[in-house]
This record gives sequence, C-alpha cells and structure tokens, in this order.
Amino acid sequence: MNSGEKKYRLKEVKALGQELLSSTAHINNLPVLLSFISPQLPPQHALESILSLQSFFTPLLPDLPPSSTASFKSISIKNAQSNSHSDAQLIYSTWLRSKFDEFVSSLTQLLLSPLADHVLREVALDTLMEFVKVGNGGHFHSAIYYKLLRNVVHSEEPVDFVLELLISKYYNYIDTRYFTYICLEKLCKSLEGKCISDDKRTGTSSADEKNSKASMEFCIRKIQSLLSSIPKENSNCEMWGGSGNLSKEGESKEIPERPKAENKQNKSDRQNNNVLSASSIAKKMKLKFTKAWITFLRLPLPLDVYKEVLSTLHEAVIPRLSNPIMLCDFLTRSYDIGGVVSVMALNSLFILMTQHGLEYPNFYEKLYALLLPSIFMAKHRAKFFQLLDSCLKSPLLPAYLAASFAKKLSRLSLSVPPSGALVIIALIHNLLRRHPSINCLVHRENEDDIVNGDLEKTRNDDANTDECRPGRKASSTKPGTDLFDNEERNPMRSNALRSSLWEIDTLRHHYCPPVSRFVLSLENDLTVRSKTTEVAITDFSGGSYATIFGEEIRRRVKQVPLAFYKTTPTSLFSESDFVGWTFKEEEESKAKSSENGTLSISEGDDNSSPKRRRLECS
Repeated sequence: MNSGEKKYRLKEVKALGQELLSSTAHINNLPVLLSFISPQLPPQHALESILSLQSFFTPLLPDLPPSSTASFKSISIKNAQSNSHSDAQLIYSTWLRSKFDEFVSSLTQLLLSPLADHVLREVALDTLMEFVKVGNGGHFHSAIYYKLLRNVVHSEEPVDFVLELLISKYYNYIDTRYFTYICLEKLCKSLEGKCISDDKRTGTSSADEKNSKASMEFCIRKIQSLLSSIPKENSNCEMWGGSGNLSKEGESKEIPERPKAENKQNKSDRQNNNVLSASSIAKKMKLKFTKAWITFLRLPLPLDVYKEVLSTLHEAVIPRLSNPIMLCDFLTRSYDIGGVVSVMALNSLFILMTQHGLEYPNFYEKLYALLLPSIFMAKHRAKFFQLLDSCLKSPLLPAYLAASFAKKLSRLSLSVPPSGALVIIALIHNLLRRHPSINCLVHRENEDDIVNGDLEKTRNDDANTDECRPGRKASSTKPGTDLFDNEERNPMRSNALRSSLWEIDTLRHHYCPPVSRFVLSLENDLTVRSKTTEVAITDFSGGSYATIFGEEIRRRVKQVPLAFYKTTPTSLFSESDFVGWTFKEEEESKAKSSENGTLSISEGDDNSSPKRRRLECS
C-alpha cells in the first residue's frame, strides 16, 4: 500500500476509478483501488476509491454468488481444465464476490479505526448501509448488516462515534431496528456459548483467563449500548431496505450458498413467500425485542451494566416485552442478591407481581431484610420508599407484618439522617392509618397492654427457637425492656406487637426542626380515617440535607427571636443563665481562703444548696 501511495497521485486515482466504471477491460484497477482504503493513507485517496468502488459494485450485487472462499477454490480447481464461457463467467463472478468481501472488510476496518477522519468514517458507514439496502435485490441484506454489527461488538476500539451515527441516521427505520434485534440475539448466543466453553476449559493461565473475561465484558457493554439506544416503536414505519421476503427465522432470503441444491431452495422459497412489509415487521417486533433482551440477560453481566439494566428495566423493557413474565427468573435472582441490587430489582418485580400475576412467597421477608441504614443513602432510595409504601398499602396484611415494618422503621430513625427520619415518619403515619390494629404501639406503657399479643405468641410458640434463644428469656420480667428483636430477619418472629414506637417519641426533641415538627402529626388519632389523610411519600423520599436547608431558608418565620444587650457582654454565659450556680463568689472565697490558710464554707454549700442538688441529680 505504501508503494501505491507513492506511485499514484489523487488525479491518477480518479482516473483509475473512471476507467473501471467505463469498461470491464480495466478490471485490474479493482485491486489497486482497494489498496487505497486504509486509515494510514491520505483520506482523499480513500474517499475517491470508495466512491468508485461503490458505483462499480452496486449494480452487480444481485448477481454475485454467495460469499465463500471454499466454493471459490473448488470452482477454480474444477474449471481449470474447461474453457467454456459459462465456466469462465462463474469464475469471474466468484472472483468479484471475493473482492467485494474484501471491500466490505476494508470499509469496516476504516469505520472502526480511531485514526481515520470522522468524515471518512461516516462515508464508510453510509457505503456499507447502502449495500445493506440494495445488496439483496432491493431488500434488506441482513448478512452484511450482521457482519457490521459483529465487528462493532468485537472491536477492541471505542465505538461511540459509530453508535451515534447508527442512532441518528438509521435506527429510525423500522426494518433496521428489526434486524438489529435479530443480529444482537445471535451475538448474545455466540457469547453465551463462549462463556460455557471457557467454563469447561481447564489448564488455561490466569492471564489468559483475565484477558478473556475483559474482552467478554467489553463486548457485553457494547451490546447493552446497542440495545438501549434503539428507539421505541412509533408511528413512523418507514423502511430502509424496502420490502423483502421473510423467512421463518425472520431473516431476509439470501441466494443459496450451494447452487446445486436448486430444487430444495426453490421449495423453501415457495414456503417462505411472505412479504416483509412494515406492517408485518411491526407485528413481529415485540417477539424479536423479547428474544434479544432475554438472551442478553443470560450473559454474565458486569456489575455496572447489571445495575444500569435494573434501573431502566421497568420503563424501557417490560412494557415492550411480548411476555413480561419471562423476566421472573432474572428478577428473583437479582432480588435474592441483597443490598442495592435488590433495591433496584424491586421496581420491576413489583410490576410483575401487581400487573402480570407473578407469585413470590417470600417477598415481604426479603423486603423486610432490605431495611438497613445504608438504604437511606442509596442512589435509588426515592423509588424504593415509594414502592415500600405501595407494598404495605394492602389492608389484608396481617397485624404482625405491619407492626414489624413499623417497628423496624422506628428503630432505623435513631441512626439515619434527618431526611431519612422524615421519610420514616411519613411511612409510619400511613401504616398506622391503614392498619388500626397496630395503633397499640403508639401509647403502650408496659407489656401487659398488648393487643393481639396472644395471636403473635401462638405463632412464636410454634417456633420454639425464638423462645429458647440463648441470652433471651421466655418472658421478660424487667420493666422497660424492649421485646423487639432488631436482628431477626423474619418479621413473624420479631416480637414487634409486644413492643412500642418509643424511638419515634425521641424525635420530638430532634435537633432538626422539620423532624420535630413533623413527628407531631402522629399525635392525632389516625384510626379516624374520615378526619385524616395519607401522607404522600414522594414529598419526602428524595430529601437530603440540601433540600431541608433550602426549605428552611424559604420558610416564612412569624416570630423572629432577637438577642438584645444593654451593655457589651464580657462573658459567654451570664449568671442568670445558671440559677443557683455561683462563679465570682466562689473565686473570691477561694482567694480569701488561700490568703488566710483556711478553707471557708459558704452557707450556700450545704446539702440543700441548688448547686449540690444539681450535682446529685446529674
């Protein structure tokens, strides 16, 4: 290629292209023009070669044989001794096909090279997509498009520029989106098979295994970018490749790879003679979308991709699936992981349970286990609190379950930031209003005041492990002991109905004014549903220190406290602030005693003095 660069000038490259287009006598110009399509050569040479070769191959594509190096070799050997015109034409067309495949490979290499000019890369993509459009007799050529996406996914270079071009220029066409799902499904299956083979392989070095894993993650990230960037179906049903024939697998009908099997091919063509129109694509789009996503979710997703998928699954994927229940295995596995992953999976799992009839027996037990202090600092905490409130809205929840959630939240209020305390108060407010049977937790003063306690005790007696747990007696005789077990993961065994919400009472003296004000709403009789309303969790779920501070500075204060001094203060605290305490007199008495060498005791230092009483009380 370097010799070609030195030998030919731009004007001569243009002349080579014109000669090739004018007559087949100059067919030897074809390999020369192919040599200029490289990111290392001047972009003007590559651009002129691309334009000339595109004009040359476009009318020839429908008549070219299938791409197969093996068939070309066999045909060449078989017809080496024959001089018939038909055999020579077949050899010539097969050679042209090999050069076209070389042209496509060069265009793909140029497209994915970060060294190439952006304009030249865009021209290379446009040329490839033009072949996709007309390469199958005016129908969508899925084979060329699959090779393009396969090279994009397996490329070791960043492909953000290529993705932007595909999204902005071609993903608005319905057939491009359709065949993108088909190609991505195939790529996911090939990666899945590679993962299985790597797991079975033994004796590989740790370095090779690490490189293979990194390459796999890089491919998965690119597939995720392609899947998430495909726009939703809209009223625009414009097609890029026109109408074509749809096979049973949903792919365009190709020229048979084995020309001898003409009868079989004609038979399959008659059976698969369904026209691939925009309306037929729209009907099959959901099925292809579902297969692509389900196959992708079976791959070993990296943690960052895993979280990103879970965060958008309920909005971008579930409404477009043909059967959303197919996600139940993926979501239940995610929900069982715990931590932030379970919080992010809760949204989609809740949709399957409420809208698609999914049954999950241990749902509330797993939800109860998610109530940790770290949840109040998580990125997706706002949606989690809204879903938590929705999950606890049913009036059919048993009293022990509602009490366990209320008590667990109450205990968390002692260790969460002020924004979390506001959310907890709102959640407990709604729980007390929806479930009047747990209002006994509000005003309980001793263990004897138990409502429905016998019912919970019966449940606890069935599980003797709870009563016979080391370090806990069957019945607590010490007054003021909280029987709630904060470490218990099963809400049925937490003894919440035998406790009280004393933690909420401590919030009356919270240092944050919004918390201390809002907790007063629980003093109302929430069992009177006609005079009370539920609190909107959305008003508090996204709170933080910044939002609380912003609301406080915007709040109109009716009475402003003022500090006025007639004289300039000489100390931080005045004697009037500490009634019964003496400061100056004590210093004078100590000074006199030191001068006289005796210890004087004032009258105010007897046992009845306010100072001594304060010390004893403290």
